[in-house]
Amino acid sequence: MSDLILYIGNKNYSSWSLRPWIAMEAAGVPFTDEVIPFDFPAGNPKFKAISPTGRVPVLHHGDVRVWESLAIIEYVAELFPDKGIWPKDAGARAEARAISMEMLSGFRALRNACPMNIRREPRAIALPDGVADDVARIETIWKEALARSGGPFLFGAFSAADAMYTPVVNRFETYRLTQDDAVLAYIARVKAHPAWQKWHAAALAEPWIVPEDEA
Repeated sequence: MSDLILYIGNKNYSSWSLRPWIAMEAAGVPFTDEVIPFDFPAGNPKFKAISPTGRVPVLHHGDVRVWESLAIIEYVAELFPDKGIWPKDAGARAEARAISMEMLSGFRALRNACPMNIRREPRAIALPDGVADDVARIETIWKEALARSGGPFLFGAFSAADAMYTPVVNRFETYRLTQDDAVLAYIARVKAHPAWQKWHAAALAEPWIVPEDEA
């Protein structure tokens, strides 16, 4: 099997890069990551050389190119069906995919107002319309999934669904968006995961600053 290379943006800021990275890392999938930083307001011209969309993340696997976070996760799950990237139970797997698609296509108010920024000192900001509704919906998703599975993660073991919501873990803490005990406990468990710890340490070590993501 050809080596997997995941091209990503800054670990401090790139929420869409974090999603496939942590899904693969947590599952024990062998891969190499290559960081191409957001050196320019529109990203980085170097992205066009490695990605058909001119954006990251993008996975290279021999001659195969896979872009978009959830598509990368699905591709890797097919390559490594025994890694448990999605829940084994068909019903749980369907729900995990549904809430992952909801993350992919929704919560724009939250994502626009509260960019992922791992180095940011936690503090609240004035929130525009729509953010509170996004927060409430995510809290409901997490609490319902945890109640059904029994935890410690959304579907028991850490899965692609947790990976898709991991940047929200940072947003909730960084912008002080929740005081719900069950949600805070889930956040703490994600932050204690070795894959999160590895990403977090690398993010803190990065030298780059992107002013528009310093909300």
